[in-house]
Amino acid sequence: MARSLRPDVVLMDIRMPEMNGIEATRHLTAAPETAGVRVLVLTTFDADEYVYEALRAGASGFLLKDTAPAELVAAVQVVANGDALLAPSVTRRLIDRFTRGPRPGGVEGARAAVLAGLTQREAGVLHAVARGLSNVEIAAEMFVGYSTVKTHVSHLLAKLGARDRAQLVMIAYQSGAMDRS
Repeated sequence: MARSLRPDVVLMDIRMPEMNGIEATRHLTAAPETAGVRVLVLTTFDADEYVYEALRAGASGFLLKDTAPAELVAAVQVVANGDALLAPSVTRRLIDRFTRGPRPGGVEGARAAVLAGLTQREAGVLHAVARGLSNVEIAAEMFVGYSTVKTHVSHLLAKLGARDRAQLVMIAYQSGAMDRS
């Protein structure tokens, strides 16, 4: 359906009858015809592994089904605008896990090597994104224009091979960039 309808956002459950939501997200975000579709996982399963795997598969957000209707509508708008979000109850655990866990090799190790090639300003923007600041907040903190921050975020997405801000946060923590603060 996503191939034919090309929605802006797909609400995805983790457990489904024929294919789990993680695999479905991976298919949606990898296929050229649906690459622009954003996935917002909405589930009852508040497990760290589901969050981690959903983000690795390309999800732009992760919320629990007990989210208030107004918050769900706002979340869909946030994801449709290209930003990312996590349920507040998940955010702290996810950050703790990445900051305490061992640094993975492979793709994450390669991304860590790319961090060395970031400009000082890009590294600062990455750090601010990982702290959860919006582009407007980053611009105010760094005394630069909003469009400058937006450009730096775009460069970071391209250089680090990230789909969205959620993946930038993961990369910042996995690579150890946040340990240097």
